[in-house]
Amino acid sequence: MSRAYFSTVLAAPVDTVWAVLGRFEAIADFVDKLSAGEIEGGGEPVVGSVRSLTIASGGVARERLVSMDAHDRSYRYEFPAESIPFPVRSYVATIRVRPITSTDDTFVEWYGDFDCDAAVEEKMREAFLSRYVAFTRNLADHLRIAG
Repeated sequence: MSRAYFSTVLAAPVDTVWAVLGRFEAIADFVDKLSAGEIEGGGEPVVGSVRSLTIASGGVARERLVSMDAHDRSYRYEFPAESIPFPVRSYVATIRVRPITSTDDTFVEWYGDFDCDAAVEEKMREAFLSRYVAFTRNLADHLRIAG
């Protein structure tokens, strides 16, 4: 199993960051590369819900909510086995935010554990990492903060 890991500090209170990042169904609200997103079948996201994301350049990605812990300010999601858009056998990502109490900033972690052939492992790590970096920058821009 391999991991792509990114962390950063955002200059905003944890509740402000979680109010946006913690909405599994609304990632398209702040990610530039996405033009739309919705929970398949409608309703609020629950464990097992699949979000369908329309990519601005064309195409659709699907992600299933594996776990959600609002108290812990974290959730995990995966690519459903029937619609993995990368050359990996499995992929589970985790998003987690923590308060930095001395400054009222927020520590953000975004990482993915994946299984793939050794020949593409580094390429996939870089691909996932570049997305976490870009999506977190998009979040900071959305919140109008430095990140």
